[in-house]
Parts: sequence; structure tokens; C-alpha cells
Amino acid sequence: QVQLVESGGGSVQAGGSLRLSCAASGSVLSINTMGWYRQAPGKQRELVADIRDGGPTNYADSVKGRFTISRDNAKNTVSLQMNSLKPEDTAVYYCNARNVVFRTINYWGQGTQVTVSS
Repeated sequence: QVQLVESGGGSVQAGGSLRLSCAASGSVLSINTMGWYRQAPGKQRELVADIRDGGPTNYADSVKGRFTISRDNAKNTVSLQMNSLKPEDTAVYYCNARNVVFRTINYWGQGTQVTVSS
């Protein structure tokens, strides 16, 4: 099992910045990819960004150039720096840790609210 604890989030005006962090504990050696998803009211959960072992990153088109994902393997943490936030970024953001080969290995954090006002 892997436990994920998120921090950060909150409320900010459009154009502002927020940073989300997620710390993993437990069977972290089973994980090769960490990332962030979000779910807005009435919408499906969607990938925001993820980062694999060795560093390859993947971003949703809607956040490219504004969000940056980073990972500290020594501390088993993943962070999401969100700049130039827009009202449409408002959602609950979930930390995810998974193994892209063994797909049953897939864990979620409890979620953290990000609200961007215009």
C-alpha cells in the first residue's frame, strides 16, 4: 500500500500562483509514475500532469506553459507549481501514484480544493 498526503491549494485570484505538494509513504518502490489529476463540478476527472521515473513529463494542453510538475525521489514527493491561474482551473486536485506496467498499482490522495476567482 501507498499513502499519499497532499498539501497546498486554496483560493487565489486569476493570474495568481499556487503550489501543491504530495508526499508518498509505504510501498513506494512499486511506483514509477506520480502526477496530479483534477475534477471540476459536473466534469470527469482529468490528468493535469504526471512525471515518470527518469523524469519524462506529460501535461494537459490546457496547462502547458503555466504549470510545472517536479519530483523529489529522495523525499518521495511530487509538486505542482501552478502559475497564471485561470477560473477554469478551479477544481479538486488529486495526487496520483501508479505503476504504468502493473496497472493495478494505482493510488489516490484525498484531494485538495483549488479555487480561482475572476
